[in-house]
Amino acid sequence: MPDAIWIDRSDELPALADKLSTHERIGVDTEFLRERTFFPKLCLLQLSAGDEIWCIDTLRVGSLAPLMGPLTAPSSHKLVHAARQDLEALYLVEKKVLSPIFDTQIAAACVGLKPQIGYAELVMTLLEVNLPKGQTRTDWSKRPLTREQLAYAADDVRYLGEVAAKLTEQLTRLGRLEWARQDCQALEALELYEPDVSKSWQRMRGIGNLAAAARGRAKAIAVWRERLARERDLPRSWILDDAALFAVAHAAPKSPAALESIKPLNARFAASLLETLAAATEDSDDAPPMDLRPTPEQKALIDRLNKVVDARAKELQLSSEVLAPRGEIKSIALGNRTSPALSGWRADEIGTRLLAALPEAA
Repeated sequence: MPDAIWIDRSDELPALADKLSTHERIGVDTEFLRERTFFPKLCLLQLSAGDEIWCIDTLRVGSLAPLMGPLTAPSSHKLVHAARQDLEALYLVEKKVLSPIFDTQIAAACVGLKPQIGYAELVMTLLEVNLPKGQTRTDWSKRPLTREQLAYAADDVRYLGEVAAKLTEQLTRLGRLEWARQDCQALEALELYEPDVSKSWQRMRGIGNLAAAARGRAKAIAVWRERLARERDLPRSWILDDAALFAVAHAAPKSPAALESIKPLNARFAASLLETLAAATEDSDDAPPMDLRPTPEQKALIDRLNKVVDARAKELQLSSEVLAPRGEIKSIALGNRTSPALSGWRADEIGTRLLAALPEAA
């Protein structure tokens, strides 16, 4: 492919959209900043199709609306590696989820490569091309970008078409194309990008181990923190990190002085946090399965289910994590029957085996 075409004017986007609409595969990557914000700040959008690459200066072009037609058209696959954060960054700009997605990291895991494989390693594995890694800490908001930065950004989409073609060939040969399709389709769920703030406490491990009163406070604080982080566009930890959140939930401070002894806490938000604590109520819900401490019998069951998964993964020459992560196995052993390991393509490959290994009364 030639060097990337730089686009920094909005009037160039309609012509690009027309060109993209003629292709069945469009490579997509983004560069963004998130260290000091809650939401990712989109700085660059890289696209590839056919033998061309475009780097779009999202800080200058403003709206990407002209591109959303081809980027959401069912007639073309959008090729992305580890797509979740890229999809989120683009969704926050245009409130649309790219589709259909072909995530090369997901596809690689389905053919037996290691889960969470990086893009550079995947390119080396499949194409024997060594990509430079010198720009991983670049501030993509600075302009102008150097030639090295532009080359690095272009490389992130340069090989997506070849990688996707090789993975598709392997998936087809193994009869696993549907596996990848289902797992990629899950990335298009709107709730991933518009989450229910009232359920933000669910991301916190260990909250179910608290006593009912402390658990109610922890849930209320987690929701308060999430709303504030989104309103102020600040990282959660800049408001209150997880360790401090649990400390506040345990201590239940009722005055600024008592709250001040718990660090770290951004003093600007102390009054608001005290109001949240005062309104918190005792939690009456059951603890989530991930947080429950298994009994000795349940530990034995978890071990047995892990062996079932490991044996099947070996037969399929897959990582066990692809079939059922350890956390999911634990939740199944503790009674959860909504695990992804029990639905979709996994229901046939491992779900039925897991259910058969459960005690009859489970």
